[in-house]
Amino acid sequence: MCFVYFVVKKYMILQSPSARAWRRFKTNRRGYVSLWIFGVLMVLSLFAEVLSNDKPLLVHYQGQFFFPIWQELPETRLGGDFDTAADYNDPYMQAKMNEGGNWVIYAPNRHSFASINYFAEQPNPASPSGMNLLGTDDRGRDVLARLIYGFRISVLFALALTVIGTLIGILVGALQGYFGGRFDLLFQRFMEVWGSMPELYLLIIFSAIFQPSITLLLILLSLFGWMGLADYVRAEFLRGRNLDYVKAARALGASNRAIMLRHLLPNSLTPVITFLPFRISGAILALTSLDFLGLGVPPSTPSLGELLSQGKENIEAWWLSMTTFGVLVGALVLLIFIGEALREAMDTRRG
Repeated sequence: MCFVYFVVKKYMILQSPSARAWRRFKTNRRGYVSLWIFGVLMVLSLFAEVLSNDKPLLVHYQGQFFFPIWQELPETRLGGDFDTAADYNDPYMQAKMNEGGNWVIYAPNRHSFASINYFAEQPNPASPSGMNLLGTDDRGRDVLARLIYGFRISVLFALALTVIGTLIGILVGALQGYFGGRFDLLFQRFMEVWGSMPELYLLIIFSAIFQPSITLLLILLSLFGWMGLADYVRAEFLRGRNLDYVKAARALGASNRAIMLRHLLPNSLTPVITFLPFRISGAILALTSLDFLGLGVPPSTPSLGELLSQGKENIEAWWLSMTTFGVLVGALVLLIFIGEALREAMDTRRG
C-alpha cells in the first residue's frame, strides 16, 4: 500500500506544471548548458578572495600556521625587518617565508583587485606576462583580478536590482490589475509621469550631490526598474480576476489577499519568470554603461565599465578592452540563451 502511494505521489509530482516546464527547459540543451556555465561562474566569483589574492591562503612558518587571507600580519612575524603589514609579493619576503622548512600556499592568481605590481618589467599598462596573465591596467593593477571581482560585483548588483524591481513590479501590477477602476486609472497616469522623468539626468545630479556608491546606484535604478514588469503582471491580473475559479473563491468568502496570493499570482508568474534573465542582463549592461561614463561605483571599485573606459583611453593596450569585452559578451550571451530556454519552457502549448 505504501509503495502504491509513493508511486502515485511521484507520478503526480512529475506531472505537475512546474515539473513539465523543467523537463521542457532541459530539452533545450543550449539554455540548460548555459544555466550550468553561468551558475558555475557565479559561484566561483563568490570565492574571488580565494581565487585571486595578493595574500597567501596559508603560511607555515617556524612550526606555526597563519592565514594571511583572514588576518593582518607584520613583516617581523614572518622574518621581515619592519613592523608594518607584510608585502607578500616582495621577493625579500618570499625568500624569508620559504627558507628552512617553511612553506606557503598562494591563490591561483597572486594578485588582488587593488594590489599594484611594483616589480613589473614594463611600463603600465603592461602587456600579459607570466606575472600578470592578462596584463595590468594604467595603474599597475592586475586585469585578471579586476575581471574576477568586477564580474562578481556586476552579477550581485544585477541580481539585487532584479529582485527589487521584480517585487515592486509584481506588487504594483497585482494591485492595479485586481482592483482596476479608478485606482488603476490613477496609477497608470502616475506611471506615465514617472516614466517620463529623465533617469540619466537624475543619476548625474545625484552623483554630483552624494558620494558615489553601489547602494545609491541600486536605489536610483530601482526607482525606475519596476515599471516594465508591472504592465505584464497587471495584464495577467486583469485577465484572471473575472475567471470562474476566482469568482468561486470570492463567493466562498476568501479575502482579496488570499485570492491574489493563492489563485491569481501563481498563474501570473509566466512573464515574470520568462523575463528574469533578460532583466539581469539589462542590469549588468546598465551598471557597465554607468561605470564607463563615470557615474557608477567609486573609482577604486573593480568594474567592467571602468576597464572598458581604460581600454578606450589606452587603445594600444588591447588586453584591457578585449578581455573585458569577452567577459561581458560571454555573460550576456549565456543569460540570453537561458532566457530563450525559459520562454520555451513556460509555453504550455509545447508538449
